[in-house]
Amino acid sequence: MSGILETIKTLTEINSPSGNADEAINYVKNYVEDLGYHTKVTNKGGLLITVDGTNENKQRCITAHVDTLGAMVKEIKENGRLALDLIGGFHFNAIEGEYCEIQTQNGQTFSGTICLHETSVHVYKDNHNIPRDKEHMEVRIDEITHNAQETKDLGIEVGDFISFDPRTVITQSGFIKSRHLDDKASVGMILELLKKLKNEGTKLPHTTQFYISNNEEIGYGANSSISEDIVEFIALDMGALGDGQSSNEYTVSICAKDGSDIRHGLFGAGIESSHAMERTHLDSINATQELLYAYCLSPINE
Repeated sequence: MSGILETIKTLTEINSPSGNADEAINYVKNYVEDLGYHTKVTNKGGLLITVDGTNENKQRCITAHVDTLGAMVKEIKENGRLALDLIGGFHFNAIEGEYCEIQTQNGQTFSGTICLHETSVHVYKDNHNIPRDKEHMEVRIDEITHNAQETKDLGIEVGDFISFDPRTVITQSGFIKSRHLDDKASVGMILELLKKLKNEGTKLPHTTQFYISNNEEIGYGANSSISEDIVEFIALDMGALGDGQSSNEYTVSICAKDGSDIRHGLFGAGIESSHAMERTHLDSINATQELLYAYCLSPINE
């Protein structure tokens, strides 16, 4: 099975909800610096990777984001459990029953489960009618705690980040199913591309900035940091699958997008069940990698 799937699996298993993605950014930074590339961490915590090309005046930017959906502790409840505030655009039904980790500001990590407060059908006979929302969903912490003070004594506070178990599985049939393939599949492809370019000794026709965003899920990414010399901009991100879409899990998805005074576009692997338990196939990843490689080696048309 292709090494790209293992690279993606490694990335998905690094906790990195928007606002708390430093560990994932550092992993990518160390990976590409070991290959010999120059990097810069921006003031907002994103990562710029510069690959020198023959033409330095007309540059490209290719961006992907390593931050993911997640949550924050909104409130420590009287029963010692945690109320959540969501990070990113998804719904509570997508995380009901999910294992999670709470990362405290003093560096501790606690495990837990995201539950409907009225989960037990033995007690709450009509629990299927209860809305899955902030009022009814909570984190059950895997510690002995009976009230808010005992939870605080563990070191957990309002504002602590909550990360979801990715549950990443690679199948013999070529699928990878996991949380956070949006957009760690694309970050994995960029890492594999940079390794390929270095092993080949390939010189790109244009200097290219690879920007790994740490806050895309909450609304900002590479646009805040790109050089004025950039004339083409590609967002490497998922193709969302569903009714009315022509994308699938076995091909590259290409989306036309408008930008600033820059030629702008988006393409990526086709991802099933976006912002939930996602899945794609090696064929889609390979097709996306081939397009990415061909694009990087092509000259900018005048």
